[in-house]
Parts: sequence; structure tokens; C-alpha cells
Amino acid sequence: MPSPGKTHSSISQSALEKKLNLVIETAIASGKIVGCVILVAQRGTIIYQSTNGYADRENGKLIVLDTIFRFASMTKALVSASALIFSERGVIGLDDLVTKYLPSFQPKYRSDTTSRITLRQLLTHTAGLAYGFVLPPDNEPYASLGISDGIDNPGISLVENLRRLADAELLFAPGTAFLYSLATDVIGAVLEIACDLPLAQIVKSYVTEPLNMVDTDFVIKERSRFACAYADSLIPGEAARLMPDRLTLQKADAGIVHYAPARAFDQNAYHSGGAGMVGTASDYLKFLETMRKGGAPILSADSVKLMTEDQIPHLLVGEPGLGFGLGFGVVRDPIAAATPKNVGSFGWGGIYGTTYWVDPLAELSVVALTNTTLEGVDGNFRTDVIDAVYSD
Repeated sequence: MPSPGKTHSSISQSALEKKLNLVIETAIASGKIVGCVILVAQRGTIIYQSTNGYADRENGKLIVLDTIFRFASMTKALVSASALIFSERGVIGLDDLVTKYLPSFQPKYRSDTTSRITLRQLLTHTAGLAYGFVLPPDNEPYASLGISDGIDNPGISLVENLRRLADAELLFAPGTAFLYSLATDVIGAVLEIACDLPLAQIVKSYVTEPLNMVDTDFVIKERSRFACAYADSLIPGEAARLMPDRLTLQKADAGIVHYAPARAFDQNAYHSGGAGMVGTASDYLKFLETMRKGGAPILSADSVKLMTEDQIPHLLVGEPGLGFGLGFGVVRDPIAAATPKNVGSFGWGGIYGTTYWVDPLAELSVVALTNTTLEGVDGNFRTDVIDAVYSD
């Protein structure tokens, strides 16, 4: 791994191309990755762009630059940005209680009637909520309550899913710990009530449309451009195609991930603020560059700081060296996090096999979208991409 925290005044495009090409070729040849699009921008200029592998391996369809991927948890930053937009406008308050907008959403911690959740706690994943797949080994108690993680398709409404979520006991008192969760789905529901608009229309009108993110939405409209979903861990050495309706994978040191790739085609599936969107690498790069450059035309610089700077420095965020803002994971300590990214780098990924980050000190924005879970988000491919970007 390159030395942590190294600042690059200028990255050699030829060296970057050589190293990233090798990472991609190795991953595809080994069957770990089926297809990917990677974009690297420095100071707003794309210095690396590649499309490799298959969008549909079985039918010989290649990945191209405008291939549409399932964003999964990359959705969170877009919905969080929407929340900050309406906080700036005074429509919602970050320290408002959730019950101001969703009166029936009152999950308790150990029957404590004083457990009250704020929007800020939702945005930092400190509300006491969880995802089923972060609850080892069998997603309980979320599984027994029929709570959807937003990437399957249970055939219920968002209102019903949140009703079930409110029936689950909180994992901790709000504000006392961090746990990655369905909190952004709750934020989505709050926005719908506060703005009296569907979440898809909110994100479109206030984030994606102003940034000309023309292919980003909650439902895929052009199936011919969509990347099929694959899983690297089903058949050793050869990623297996995910079936459209339902598939489960055991996530290492966590619970069971329930997928329904066809959810992205379903006009009736509820809009998951934490995992429901689709789009292209080019679209997402526009969003990241907007954040890197200060937020205009959608957000103020102060709101961007809230999103991209660590807001919970007193809490452990999954792994040493990491923090969390109001929408992004943040690097607190590169050495503790074992990453070459600089302090203050922010980003995240998506469980269908995607990752992204912005390094403000190096003036870098990187989007790496694969159609292969879990390798593209949690495997060696992700860390190899990061290392290649920062190596000399």
C-alpha cells in the first residue's frame, strides 16, 4: 500500500493508466469482477477513464461509459444533500425530532419512553437503527419483523416498512454510538412529508436536474443500458449472475444480504432513500465535483462542510481512523484507517459493487462502479483501485 496521507500535486496520467489497467485486467481475468467503469478527476479534469468487461456477460454485451448501474448506498449522499437543501431553506431543522414529521415513528431503547431521534442523528447513523445485514448471523430481530433493507423487493410501502422498523427495539440510545442503518430511508420519508412531494421528485428537482445528472433516478427506464448484477462469491473464480427476483448472500462478519436486482425496474417499489437509485459513473462524478468545489449551485459551503467533515469525532465509526459527516464517511486518520487517502477524504460505496471518494487535499474525485458484489465494494478490487490511484 502507498504511504498513508500522501498529497499529490499532480498525478502522472501514464503511471495511473498503467497501474489501474493492471488492477482491472487482473480482477476481470480472475473472475472477481465482470465489468466496471472507473473515472478519476483531478482539479476537475478527467485524468483516467476506462470501461472494461461485460454489462451482460451471458449475451456478450460490453460495458460502455453510459452503462447504468445500481447505486445502492451511493443513494444516501444524494438524499442527504436533499435534506441539507431543505434545512437551508428552513423547511426542516437538523435538530428536529423525527416525530415532528412522522408521529408514529417512535422506536424505543429498552422500553425507554425518552428515546427520541433527531434528523441529525439519522444523517450520522447514530439513531440506534440498523440494517438487517449488519445484524449477525441471521438479521434478527429485523428478519422476524419483515423489515426490508431497501435492496430487496418485499412488495410493501415505505410507510409499512417504517412501521415495522419502529417496532424493532433500538440497538442503543440515540446519539451514543454509530451503526450503519436504514436511517436515510427514514430521512426520505421525512422529506416527503415536509415537502409534500415524492422523494424521486425532490431529488430530481433539487439535486440531479440542476447538476444535469440525466441518467440518475429511482427506476431504470432504458433496460438496454443497464448492467446485469453478479456476485463474486457464489462460484469460486467465476462471478455468478444474480437472479432478478431474490438472492441471499452471507456478508463476512455480518448478516445476510437479501437482493432483488429486478427492483430497479419496478415502478411500484418504494423509493429507498438509502439504496434505491441507479445511474452512471459520469453522473455521479458531477455530484462529487460539486461537493469538492463547495456545493454550488445546489448547496452552500457550510452545508457541504456538514456533509463532508466528521460530525461525530467522539464515536467509533466501524473501523479505526474513520468518521462520518451528514452523508459521507470521512477519513480521520489515514494510518489508523490503513489508507493512502488524505485526512478529510470523504466517500462511501454501494453493496452491488461500487465505491467512490473525494480527496480534497489531492483535489481528486474518483468513481469506480462494478456490477459485481461483494468484491466491488468490500473486496481486494476496491483497495487495489485506491492503492493504484495513490501510488507513484
